[in-house]
Amino acid sequence: KEIIMVLRLLDLAAESLGQYVRRFFRHVFRYLAFVWELFKNIPDSLRNFHTTVEQMHTIGITSIPVVIAASVSTGAIMAWQLAYQFADMIPMMFVGMAVGNSVMVELCPILTAMVLAGRVGASMCSELGTMAVTEQLDAYKVLGLNPYKFLLTPRLLASIIMLPILTIISIFVGIIGGYVVAHLYKEVSFHVFFYGVRMFYEDWNLFVGLLKATLYGYFIASYACYFGYYTHSGAEGVGKSTKATVVAGMTSILIGGFVLSKLLLV
Repeated sequence: KEIIMVLRLLDLAAESLGQYVRRFFRHVFRYLAFVWELFKNIPDSLRNFHTTVEQMHTIGITSIPVVIAASVSTGAIMAWQLAYQFADMIPMMFVGMAVGNSVMVELCPILTAMVLAGRVGASMCSELGTMAVTEQLDAYKVLGLNPYKFLLTPRLLASIIMLPILTIISIFVGIIGGYVVAHLYKEVSFHVFFYGVRMFYEDWNLFVGLLKATLYGYFIASYACYFGYYTHSGAEGVGKSTKATVVAGMTSILIGGFVLSKLLLV
């Protein structure tokens, strides 16, 4: 009997694993087809660019305050830790160097994307999911309107455009926040701090940071649109889709950031 029970448990485990794998690959193939439709509708969306501009305001302009707050904290924490660790060991200009490069290449692109994944990605998914479960998306199709053209692709374009812009703001604010903390608490002068920032600055590092931000913008919008578009089962389904959007977005941001750093920073 014990052997039979073990075999049954193994059978149930294998069946559950198989269902999970099938469900995972079904989502992957459906997501790829969905993304293909998004990119196919980019030319049509560009002809109605006002819809993209509206989303750029929603995604970008309204997110500036929270991005600034996160960036100031990032630069301040980096500067404090570096100044504390480097004290009496190496010249303080290396604080500016470390803060400038770290916020430019890694911290500001990732933290800006994380903030928007929670703020914009969840909002975008819940909005589209509500439209799906209340049959508003079906109404678009009945009226002969393409949801990809008017609802989905503009969100993707706006996110891809605004993430690098917000990242530039984040980098600037992060460096300024780092200087203020280093100056107030470790008496690092303006000249010394920014001498370190300028001496070790490379255009390639800024390009890599903005390229990461563009990729993160794609992740946030594509997942939000995908999970929102295929939402079902009413309010419960909206909650599940929103959770899936945030989890998938943040996971992809972390993995994508590492992969790009590995490929481009050699």
